[in-house]
Amino acid sequence: MPKLDQQLVSVVNQRVDALPPAQIRAFDDEISAIPGIVKLTLGEPDFNVPDHVKQAAIRSIQDNESHYSPSRGTLPLRKAISEYINNTRSVDYDPETEVIVTVGATEAITATTFALLNPGDEVIIPTPIFSLYFPSVSLTGATPVKVDTSNDGFLLTADRLEKILKRGGDKVKAIILNYPNNPTGRSYSHDELIALATVIKKHHLLAVVDEIYSELIYDQPFTSLATLLPEQTVLISGLSKSHAMTGWRLGYVAAPQDVIDQISKMHSFMVTAPNDTAQAAALEALTNGLEDPDKFKQQYQKRRDQLASAMKKMGFEIAVPDGAFYIFAKIPEAFGKDDFKFARELANQAKVGVIPGRAFGPGGEGHIRLSYAASDEDIKTVIDRLNSFMEQFN
Repeated sequence: MPKLDQQLVSVVNQRVDALPPAQIRAFDDEISAIPGIVKLTLGEPDFNVPDHVKQAAIRSIQDNESHYSPSRGTLPLRKAISEYINNTRSVDYDPETEVIVTVGATEAITATTFALLNPGDEVIIPTPIFSLYFPSVSLTGATPVKVDTSNDGFLLTADRLEKILKRGGDKVKAIILNYPNNPTGRSYSHDELIALATVIKKHHLLAVVDEIYSELIYDQPFTSLATLLPEQTVLISGLSKSHAMTGWRLGYVAAPQDVIDQISKMHSFMVTAPNDTAQAAALEALTNGLEDPDKFKQQYQKRRDQLASAMKKMGFEIAVPDGAFYIFAKIPEAFGKDDFKFARELANQAKVGVIPGRAFGPGGEGHIRLSYAASDEDIKTVIDRLNSFMEQFN
């Protein structure tokens, strides 16, 4: 096994070297070897990709669609994405100049931050939130401004945003919003987004919105910031959650052309182009599979209600999620605020896997995230084991 020449040890990128490993994956890896553990750790739908989507991929392979696609993605798929956005958000993006197909929403986020941010810029990120946004911003030399929303029901209010900007927001260039949110499942109502849009417009901020869970919202209509403020919004989404296509790595980004042209440069530097087969599957999903997410959503909502109800009875405090497939629960006071310790004890003693809340930034301490994108049997097992674990301390 080769070892790096000691004279080369310091050649690593210092910004990368300063970053901690991704805590969600690291903790999942840590507990995965525990025999018999049932994990509600990762945001991975337990459903299979719809059969008609699989068949479209098979046809693509049989038709020898195995060459470089256009860097921005095939035009038929970009047209389908544009039409989908127009139908669901009433924003008309030109498929030729304002849409890019990406290798998952993750690539869309990274390509966007690297294309648009400069060293010294500041980016407001309401927390708790999926931790990918922090390194995506900091690696550009910009600074993530983490705003703890735990005292406001895990939502950034317009008043709070205005106060932050008035206190010295001269360097703030952008805001990143993810809704429905990972890890809390909270989402913004139409009125709440109008209020936020008013502040964002007033201060000429760029809004990067990750709406990957938009098809999985339960108790209120979904409103996109792109609908309210298209001239300042970069819209990111994909097929991973809506059609259980996490492994296909198919996302997209839509924005005004001036912005898209810059993101397109970074996208082509990073991945050259998305692959043909995943694009053929995505085209089928967005053409003939628009009702597929509804079938998944019904099951997720049932599991949400079942798990949330049971955990409340056990003493957990929960902001009932509006969408996505996560429960973000505050640990009862008797257990303290060390969510990593609690999650490790839960894994080792009850054989239940969850993610500690601190992995999602300020406001996450003392909480755990559970993904109910799991089978009904696993949900029932987790409830039984969690209940027994809590009872022995009560």
